[in-house]
Amino acid sequence: MLKSLYAGVSGLQSHQIAMDVESNNIANVNTVGFKYSRANFSDLLAQTRSIATAPQGELGGKNAVQVGLGSTVSSMTTIHSQGSIQNSDKNTDVAIQGDGFFIVSPDGGNSYKYTRAGDFKFDASGNFVDNNGFIVQGWVRDNETGKVDATAPIENINIPPGLTTPASPTTEVALKANLNAGTIIESFSPAYEVSSGSTGATPAIDENGNPIASGDLGVMFNDVGEGFSLQDDQGIWASFTNATYSNILDTIPAGATTLDISFTLDDGSTQAVTYTGLAGATDIQNANGMVSAINAQTGVTGVRAEVLLDGGGLPYISLENNNTSSFASHNINLTVGATDTSGAFGAPAATVTDITAYRYQYDPVGADDGSGGADAPKTFRTINGLRNQLEIQARADGGATSNIEISVNEQGKLEISNEAAAGLPADDYDINLAITGITSSNTPGAPAENQRFTRNMEALNSVLTAGSTAKAFSQSFNAATHSSSIDIFDSLGSKHTLRMEFRKTDVDIATGTTWDMKISVPPPATIGGTPVASEQTGQITFNSDGSLSGFNPPNISFTGNNGSAAEQQVSLNFGTGGLFDGMTSFDSRSSTSGISQDGFTGGDLVGIRIDQSGTVVGSFSNGRSFGLAQVGMAKFTNNEGLTTEGGSVYVQTANSGDPIIGSAATSGRGFIQSSALEASNVDLSRSLTQLIIIQRGYQANGKTITTSDTLLETLIGLKR
Repeated sequence: MLKSLYAGVSGLQSHQIAMDVESNNIANVNTVGFKYSRANFSDLLAQTRSIATAPQGELGGKNAVQVGLGSTVSSMTTIHSQGSIQNSDKNTDVAIQGDGFFIVSPDGGNSYKYTRAGDFKFDASGNFVDNNGFIVQGWVRDNETGKVDATAPIENINIPPGLTTPASPTTEVALKANLNAGTIIESFSPAYEVSSGSTGATPAIDENGNPIASGDLGVMFNDVGEGFSLQDDQGIWASFTNATYSNILDTIPAGATTLDISFTLDDGSTQAVTYTGLAGATDIQNANGMVSAINAQTGVTGVRAEVLLDGGGLPYISLENNNTSSFASHNINLTVGATDTSGAFGAPAATVTDITAYRYQYDPVGADDGSGGADAPKTFRTINGLRNQLEIQARADGGATSNIEISVNEQGKLEISNEAAAGLPADDYDINLAITGITSSNTPGAPAENQRFTRNMEALNSVLTAGSTAKAFSQSFNAATHSSSIDIFDSLGSKHTLRMEFRKTDVDIATGTTWDMKISVPPPATIGGTPVASEQTGQITFNSDGSLSGFNPPNISFTGNNGSAAEQQVSLNFGTGGLFDGMTSFDSRSSTSGISQDGFTGGDLVGIRIDQSGTVVGSFSNGRSFGLAQVGMAKFTNNEGLTTEGGSVYVQTANSGDPIIGSAATSGRGFIQSSALEASNVDLSRSLTQLIIIQRGYQANGKTITTSDTLLETLIGLKR
């Protein structure tokens, strides 16, 4: 009888403990980071009245007869399920989404406690603390490396009030851009080079005193951005004066006269011209007949004839080739036949020549050359080479003291001047410039005419009288260009604008393209070189697939000349050779997709935020942001083995395992959400239902005791 009484008492005691646990859960329904607990019941040792027996023969086995002695609370389980995340307006509030605990210390890191309550703040000394005043543990920024090392031992997180950051000089400039490799471009500038170190538009000068225009003509463009794409041997015919021949001593005899001449054409072939005079014809009639025969072939020979009279009234024939037709031959080059009786061009087998038109042909790999004679082309590769060849010939046509000057002006135009600077030389002449395109019809083996290049050069066709102030201009020659700028910082934090300019100068079908590069800073700053100047030149090359091949210089030596540290080394990062992670050269618009540098001026701390990795990021008045510290997190093998000490903190026990400390969002640790708190994981509906169950259990155990008491009264009443 007493067993039932004690069993009821144990049930009351167990349910009382369960009631205490559930009451605590409900009391902490709004406690940040709280994890609810559960009381686990188990039965007590049972009294065995008879043991179990095995079957024997015809008699079956019997089960043991045991009488239970009640229940007890054998353990408590803390349920570490995820609580809901509630956003807050406080940037130092943090919540953990996933497994793990914040680490706090009450004694400067000698001992650790663990919590899910992320209601943190900075105290007056800059310590990052919880509501108990315990300092949050993690890693702080190393002032020498400027980084937060999450592999080092954890320590108190402290960010001094009024924190400032000193200026950091720029050590690297990274540029990601595309330089247009196409034949139609939008970004270009005149083929005109400004002398090194110049701040104005003073051109670099060659040995003849002429401005130097840089770049391969084969990769240049006209004034609307269309590429010339010059091929080997494409070019122009050019003459500064008409080809003429007149000889007043060669009179035309009267009577029957035979004209028998042969013009040699540009392609090496010949065009025969014959005329047979009539008996009794006058010398004027014969001369007019011969001129008509010659002019009938002008469309082929380019030569036009006319009849002139000498001082005695005798006729003679004057020849002229103005070199203005792309379809007719240039120059005058004829041979008198052996049967010729006209006497118009001297004795039989005489040769008449006047060479004033020359071929100027593009050579993508050779040097500028004009030494081949009348029948050989004058070759050029650069615009300055073409300018030089034209000027040499223009002066040769005039004589040793000729003052004709050909230059490339600031608009990238060839400019011809026939002005005498200090008196007109006696052998200067009136320029009658005629330019036509080289075609396969007038130059054997030549490729198709480059019409864009011809149009640019044909604008020079004009007459410039000797000593006049008039000038002739071609259309502009332009190079594909692109530029990018960024502010860099010296050791004092002063800003200097670094400008990088790129100009396309060469193309190789097999290897790729080359662009000139100019890096400049505004005075008084300088870039180290030889000599030290405000700009430095170099090159950048690309492979045939548009990837970066290489660039030079890889770095610059910068001096601000304002009291900052001299010879500041700034490396240039344009990408990796053979890859597409930086500068590229595709057939698409030139553009800068990214440019950055790592320097900054000094600044004061103006704001704090915390990212998902737990990094405390400081924002400074100089616009820079970088990690000042990182909140550490601990993970345990058995979270339920932790014991609570109040104040929403847990401590390690023998059954929890050692803490595995690391940064958030790594090795199974959850990530951190800032400006948020993790709510209690208590479910009120579950807790209130549990109260009903506990209440009914308690009531039922009470009935057990009262019923046992009634039985005892009956038993005692038997003695009466």
